[in-house]
Amino acid sequence: MSSAPLRFLDAAPHLRPPTAPTGPAPAGAGPAKTAPDAPVVVPARRTGQWAAAVAVLVLLGLGLASVVRNEAFQWDVVAHYFTSTAVLRGLGLTLWLTAAVMVLGFALGTLLAALRLSANPVLRAVSWGYVWFFRSTPILVQLLFWFNIGVLYPRVLGVSTVDLLGPVAVAVLGLTLHEAAYAAEVVRGGILSVDRGQIEAAQALGLGRTRRFTRIVLPQAMRAIVPPAGNMLIGTLKGTSIVSVIAVQDLLYSTQLVYHRTYEVIPLLLVATLWYVAVTSVLSVGQHYLEKRYARGTGTDR
Repeated sequence: MSSAPLRFLDAAPHLRPPTAPTGPAPAGAGPAKTAPDAPVVVPARRTGQWAAAVAVLVLLGLGLASVVRNEAFQWDVVAHYFTSTAVLRGLGLTLWLTAAVMVLGFALGTLLAALRLSANPVLRAVSWGYVWFFRSTPILVQLLFWFNIGVLYPRVLGVSTVDLLGPVAVAVLGLTLHEAAYAAEVVRGGILSVDRGQIEAAQALGLGRTRRFTRIVLPQAMRAIVPPAGNMLIGTLKGTSIVSVIAVQDLLYSTQLVYHRTYEVIPLLLVATLWYVAVTSVLSVGQHYLEKRYARGTGTDR
């Protein structure tokens, strides 16, 4: 079988591929032509970009050196108070406030989102009105209002309002009602991002309303909910510092108590700043991996 093509080629020499001559070149023939060399690709020189990068690094280095060497920052005082009992107690209350407000805020926000997507026009109007009002009012005004609620309602269910709503309870209540308005829009946007065909397919399979929501809608909606929810979590962590105006001893208020006594304002503010930066960095890393988990299979989990 393998010799047939060879016999065919021998019988038809005009079908053979041309071969280079092996003998000496005939007299009078010019120089042999050679194939042109491949073009050499020279990368573009980005001198301006490298010069800008070097200038930025130099400026950052100079700024960092000035911060480290400046004795006015009093880094020894920062190190002394960074893990002090008062600061750690304030940090613990800040973390507790953040967790409580996020859990309660998203629970109420999910309910508001469900009302907003309801077919009942009254429920939709109530949900819209809540979101409109609490997003239109500054959080500081809300906290001060709840802190002075005893002026309007001295007693609730036979209990003094002042005894019922202490500073920490006022902080949780005010921050939760504020966060729920934003959480409602985040959850509603996530639910609306799910393709309607997915829900119709689940209905065709006979899945109940609860199973459709937990098995079909929620896992897909989480891809759109997690990024803004992570931003809300970080914003809530930093936003808890506003409760210092109603004498809640969070991280910022704890450092303020110290520098009111020692007059070391800058180093104590640095202590609070470094703790906020550290906790925010940890939350950002957790948000990154949570986004990757819910983005699996979509081509965006990188």
